[in-house]
Amino acid sequence: MSWITGVDDDDEYDQYDEASIRTRPNPKGNRPRTKTRPEHNDAIPARVITVDRGRYGVLVGEDTPDEHDLTATKARELGRNAAVTGDMVEIVGDTSGAEGSLSRIVRILPRTTLLRRSADDSDSVERVIVANADQMLIVVAAANPEPRTRLVDRYLVAAFDAGITPMICITKTDLADPAEFLRSFAGLDLEVFESAEGEVPVDAIRERLLGKITVTVGHSGVGKSTLVNALVPDAHRAIGRVNTVTGRGRHTSSSTVSLRVVDGERSGWIIDTPGVRSFGLGHVDISNVLKSFGDLDAIAEECPRGCTHLPDAPDCAIIERVESGELGEVGRARLDSFQRLLATLGA
Repeated sequence: MSWITGVDDDDEYDQYDEASIRTRPNPKGNRPRTKTRPEHNDAIPARVITVDRGRYGVLVGEDTPDEHDLTATKARELGRNAAVTGDMVEIVGDTSGAEGSLSRIVRILPRTTLLRRSADDSDSVERVIVANADQMLIVVAAANPEPRTRLVDRYLVAAFDAGITPMICITKTDLADPAEFLRSFAGLDLEVFESAEGEVPVDAIRERLLGKITVTVGHSGVGKSTLVNALVPDAHRAIGRVNTVTGRGRHTSSSTVSLRVVDGERSGWIIDTPGVRSFGLGHVDISNVLKSFGDLDAIAEECPRGCTHLPDAPDCAIIERVESGELGEVGRARLDSFQRLLATLGA
């Protein structure tokens, strides 16, 4: 009994029982939201092979008699985390692959590598191109359009930053001798394939792709789609032509897609990407740039701590070796390319 009111405490609080509590109705008529998410223990693994405006083409049952592809969308619980071509994911829902069926991606499995680029060097916002690639096949033409050493350097930086092994395929060697261009990369341990019209080294390149996931990159019009069609005859990638006035290639591949390369019982994946005319490196850690210049990286061990390797860097071992003539013209070209990239990235 309360000594102030003279009312039993239990009686006072009885008036607030659950039956008398007024609740605000749910205007949408749906169930209250909960932070508890399903565990999706029944999810099955799949490989993302295409991405197109919020729809994902995925492959399930890979290398089994039940292998088939289907369409999926991203589950709400993934939030802003988006899957990209090359991702291994887990899906739920209708996984039959029947026409009109739609499954949901509920998990993105851990990635081994991520190839990224930014809009430009001043933009730190990165765009993920592909996931889980082991190799990068850089496709460049010997002529028409003219080879761009600086663009290839950027590809190399992005590859080494991601932990991906780069290779070069130089096309249209029937139009020009690529020797001068390739000398710029003489100091790097790069595997190089040369291709002339009607003489694509399909067998040699295919052998290098088997058992691996390889992403192709290259300037528009260099013959990347032609190469992919030769490696995967049923790919049917659109082939463009180079503008005779501007010397620029026309974008023909508008999407990134994974294609299976097969040789007997062995297979690999080649991921064809749209041609680009620029490759921003705003996301790259400057300390990793030197990794793409292996010949200079070895010499850099002799540099003083904190050396920037820029033209005004005191006691830079790389600069001293180049100026002494020990590395020849190739070394001078490599240092120039390296320093240009450092300056561009704001070193």
